[in-house]
Amino acid sequence: MTAPTPHTITAGGPGSPRHVGVTGLATMGANLARNIARRGFPIAVHNRTTAKTDAFLEAYRHEGDIVGHAEPADLVAALARPRAVLVMVQAGAPVDAVIEGLLPHLEPGDVVIDGGNSDWSDTARRGEALAAEDIGYVGCGVSGGEEGALNGPSLMPGGPRDAYEVVAPLLDAIAAVVDGVACCAYVGLGGAGHYVKMVHNGIEYADMQLIAEAYDLLGTGLGMDNDELQATFAAWDEGDLDSFLIEITALVLGRRDDDGGPGYLVDRVLDAAGQKGTGRLTARAALDLGATATTITEAVFARALSARKDERLAAAEVLPGPDGTGLAVTPDDVHDALYASKIVAYAQGFSLLQAASDHHGFDLRPGELATIWRGGCIIRARFLDRIREAFAEHPDVADLVLVPAFTEALAAALPGWRRVVGEAVRVGIPTPAFASALAWYDGYRRARLPANLIQAQRDHFGAHTYQRVDRPGTFHSDWAAR
Repeated sequence: MTAPTPHTITAGGPGSPRHVGVTGLATMGANLARNIARRGFPIAVHNRTTAKTDAFLEAYRHEGDIVGHAEPADLVAALARPRAVLVMVQAGAPVDAVIEGLLPHLEPGDVVIDGGNSDWSDTARRGEALAAEDIGYVGCGVSGGEEGALNGPSLMPGGPRDAYEVVAPLLDAIAAVVDGVACCAYVGLGGAGHYVKMVHNGIEYADMQLIAEAYDLLGTGLGMDNDELQATFAAWDEGDLDSFLIEITALVLGRRDDDGGPGYLVDRVLDAAGQKGTGRLTARAALDLGATATTITEAVFARALSARKDERLAAAEVLPGPDGTGLAVTPDDVHDALYASKIVAYAQGFSLLQAASDHHGFDLRPGELATIWRGGCIIRARFLDRIREAFAEHPDVADLVLVPAFTEALAAALPGWRRVVGEAVRVGIPTPAFASALAWYDGYRRARLPANLIQAQRDHFGAHTYQRVDRPGTFHSDWAAR
């Protein structure tokens, strides 16, 4: 990409050139636009419906140097070069439609940033198409929800390095900051930015499911009331499990229901979890690469099962089994199972990222990803500092669980972890994420698995051949011969 001078986009005072445009003013787009304006970047905004643009200006014009435009052509014309246009619309066809509307008005050296949850392969395709026009395309994962978008998200930009350099000052300025370091770093080529965000979200699915299972074990299995549950999660947030998700779990559990009479709001929430697709994409990506992201995948399936509410109500009337009470474990056991399973879930996510980096040529730097996930994003946690340190000390480790600090943590948690999974099975509390994490751990630590039988079966019915443990070569046998 040939960028005009100046080569980067920076903030400025009154009368400074306007280099940044934002199109798509739903919650995330509006909050990112406000974040950009608050950081001193003069911006132009646009939305497909002019009424939303007008409402945005009415509410937030005072927060910075902001102008609005009704048409994509006017949005682009309002920007000095090098132009950067941040696209914040629904993933899929809407992104293609926005690009189609912008493209006739852009010039070589301009940069389009896709800050939505686009499929990484779509990002790679769009990047190649825009590169032919000498226009940079940065697929930027954005995590942190609406609060993060406004006050500082975690940003995962990928695409051509020179296109990233044009917008790096902008992205660094609006990102969260931890220990003086912006939670933003160049991820890699092509669709790397959105791939990393996809896996981030897959880890998020696993983390949330693990916490939900802990909540069920403590409440249903141990009979804790909401006050006890809230106190337990608040205490856990002071230790190894310190994280945004544990913090908000304690807040959610303590929220009284103002509208429905006495009691807690969480108890009146329908037990059918939604999903927007990034968890499924992560599971599919793991299957495509042969990566064992089992805990992430079980979290996706658990949401799908929760959504079958009517069927579950009917099944509850006819399918026999224990009622989930009488769990013979302690809260400390549940803590240990949660922490150990969390280690496995993150290890699986980072293993998938490494496999994708090798296969797709992303050249990802896992320690850097752990660094930018420490703030702004949904999975931010004290735990990520340990992952960052692990990769700094063991950059070539095959899997995080092999780093001594995590091996020791898993060993310490293992007795409680086993008790929890075994007891959950006994009393009938479903723990798909806890159980799959433990099964993965036991499988990974086994020097020999029963896959030899599977390979023999494959050779018998399909002549798929096999290898032997006692001599080199590839073999096929007549397994029915006597």
